Amino acid sequence: MASPLHIVSSPDPAKPPVTLPRDCSFSESDWRALAPHWFPVAFSHEITRQPYAARLLDERVVLYRLTDNTIAAAKDICYHRGAPLSMGHVEGDEIICKYHGLRYDPTGRCTCIPAHPNGAISPRLRLHMLRAREAFGLVWVQLVEDDTTTLPVMDEWNDPDYLQVLPNSVPMEAAAGRQIEGFLDVSHFAFVHLETFGESQNPEVPDYPVTPTPHGFVADYISTVSNYSVDFKHLNPPGFLWRRRFEAFLPFTAKLTVFFPQGGELHILNAASPVSARKTRLFVPICRNFDKDGPLQDTLDFNHTVFAEDQAIVEQQYPEDLPLDLHAEAHFPADRSSIAYRRGLAALGLGRTFTA
Repeated sequence: MASPLHIVSSPDPAKPPVTLPRDCSFSESDWRALAPHWFPVAFSHEITRQPYAARLLDERVVLYRLTDNTIAAAKDICYHRGAPLSMGHVEGDEIICKYHGLRYDPTGRCTCIPAHPNGAISPRLRLHMLRAREAFGLVWVQLVEDDTTTLPVMDEWNDPDYLQVLPNSVPMEAAAGRQIEGFLDVSHFAFVHLETFGESQNPEVPDYPVTPTPHGFVADYISTVSNYSVDFKHLNPPGFLWRRRFEAFLPFTAKLTVFFPQGGELHILNAASPVSARKTRLFVPICRNFDKDGPLQDTLDFNHTVFAEDQAIVEQQYPEDLPLDLHAEAHFPADRSSIAYRRGLAALGLGRTFTA
């Protein structure tokens, strides 16, 4: 466990240094490697004029909307007496601390101390502001500023030819890395997903290529395993080959595109937000260009069941942390996407005994 007083160097000398979160469950090096990346922490509709509390990489974060509808994000603490700003409220473009009424503008500067309305304000009374962006119906936060990291890509979310679906998030008592690796895995369909789309008589995994990309890799998998639910397998055209394209956006996001008959495409963005080392909030925006008038609840129910099947396994895996040492667990050829994923995390600077 990292010391709460340990200082991580700030990339900008004009900005305050970044301290690791109190009771940080990540190793210092892993936290430092992960903090510059973007992670979703809430749905866009959850962020209103009322301060919203979230947690990311053990850091407490507060988010709220400004008068121009943009989102402000900061560490959830007033540096006067340590009260959470998420307990306060927003007036105009200022967030007001519940404890002593201190007011902070969108830059984090304290503008008023009600106990001393005409007194000088210490420069130490400044919030630690964070970057926040909206995409795919989600709010993404970056704990340490870094212009080299980017959001994942899901162009279909803004395409009028697609139906956009936003299921409820899934809280998981598991490491984000374990969840993502399970999402990328193609050899568990016939055993884990028997209630949804798996085919117990069709467990064989054909060879598939894995191609590196600037943000991770692409695994292009083609097989005869139908993506229709068990109740609709009869719709599968004889001899149809199902293509599943997995695109990994390191560290904890992956996009699956399933190519259906007659030009149908289903896009699933699996965004695992690391609340802590072994606690994850999973967000799953979905887009499809077919069956756009079908019952939306059917899609939500099916998606929920698929991820519940995975969750039952992932929450029980041991060791809980994803081993990046390729000698720590055995592998077979169907695991090539998992191997690429572990190598990618190691290349980001995560430790060989990665704690998330």
